Amino acid sequence: MKDALAYTAANREKFLNELLAWLSIPSVSTDQAFKDDCQRAAEWCADNMRAMGLENVAVLPTGGHPVVYGDWLHAGADKPTVLVYGHYDVQPAVMEDGWTHPPFEPIVRDGKIYARGATDDKGLVMCQLKAMEALLATGGAPVNVKYLIEGEEESGSQNLQRFISNNLDKLKADICLISDTGMKSASEPLLIYGLRGLVTMELTVSGPKHDLHSGIGGILHNPAQALCEIIAKLHNPDGSVNVAGFYDDVQPVSDEERAMLNLSNYSRQDWEERMGDLPEWGEAGYTMIERTSIRPTLEINGIAGGYAGEGFKTVIGATARAKISCRLVPNQDPFKIFELVKAEIERITPPTVRSTIKLHDTGYPAITPTDHPAARAAVEAFKYHWETPALFARMGGSIPVVAEFQKQLNLPVILMGFGLPDSAAHGPDESFHVEMYDKGIDTLVVYFHELAK
Repeated sequence: MKDALAYTAANREKFLNELLAWLSIPSVSTDQAFKDDCQRAAEWCADNMRAMGLENVAVLPTGGHPVVYGDWLHAGADKPTVLVYGHYDVQPAVMEDGWTHPPFEPIVRDGKIYARGATDDKGLVMCQLKAMEALLATGGAPVNVKYLIEGEEESGSQNLQRFISNNLDKLKADICLISDTGMKSASEPLLIYGLRGLVTMELTVSGPKHDLHSGIGGILHNPAQALCEIIAKLHNPDGSVNVAGFYDDVQPVSDEERAMLNLSNYSRQDWEERMGDLPEWGEAGYTMIERTSIRPTLEINGIAGGYAGEGFKTVIGATARAKISCRLVPNQDPFKIFELVKAEIERITPPTVRSTIKLHDTGYPAITPTDHPAARAAVEAFKYHWETPALFARMGGSIPVVAEFQKQLNLPVILMGFGLPDSAAHGPDESFHVEMYDKGIDTLVVYFHELAK
């Protein structure tokens, strides 16, 4: 292990330059205009994996953007096999979003790498790859590894479920390791042991056959107003979700687990940095960290209707739409929740308009016990660079593939990420601290050795 860590220390500049090169490829999976760039990013990743000594490297078709696979299986049959997952695709990014520098011209400024994908997820994938490069360059890895780097995570992993189903033997492993998460702060490492599931849907409220002059208002129910009335009824005054049966399958969480979670609760400084002087809001009886981890939610992600352009147009729109998402906790089924929300909306839709609701994406919640040996190994690995013991937390968001790995491959999933709260993933000026990049590589070198024990 010492030789591998010496290798990482001697190759910091090389590792940084490789990440900058990968970040310069605009691999936006949600826009077909970037299809060739996604292919180019996959090929770049495969070339890098071959150069560092991984074997059986291939860019494999999925029906959409390809996945990149590579492995090294020489640690021995008595050593665990680790499936490492990440993604090379990124969210869209343009200067008009508020970037101070072109998002696909990566730069290092004040100790941070600025580029789209810097922390989500190319930077963290490179932590995984460069840790393995250091091990392979200094005698070999202490565990067997398989890498699966996909290109559609940011567009819903539309083809990955089928790819996993068709390649169960190729992907067979003992542990799955993912670094698509972050830390509480630069001094407080974090291990995510639970992820919420997700169901997204679109509600359309329709009224007249076509848009009308607002002068005719007063004799029909404006679809935009009706939409707002429907949405307003989906929550109770205390912030809880007002949908019959919504909480029926939620598993109770022990007092011990709640106490553990609250060790990483939002501080007043955390709140003010993110929310300013807004007052707290949410389901009564739960702390902020509990509301965003062990409780399900229903959110309105967008509303459209009528005229919303520059100037003013006195029109009553024929339709109005809302995007709705629900984050789900263990034991909740996204398809069941969709049917419950659909039934509630149908019940409260005024007879003066019509409503339809369409299902978009689904993802199941996932959890790995905090006492699993692979999780305890991660706690030990973080000690190499951090004096503060790693905190355990559930994440408010979703990584759909985690549930797929658990369901199809029966794998415990360990989430070790190194992004910080100021990394602005998905936002303008996304970044990754160079210090965290370096520490992440070292920590993963140590982690592979801890797993071998």
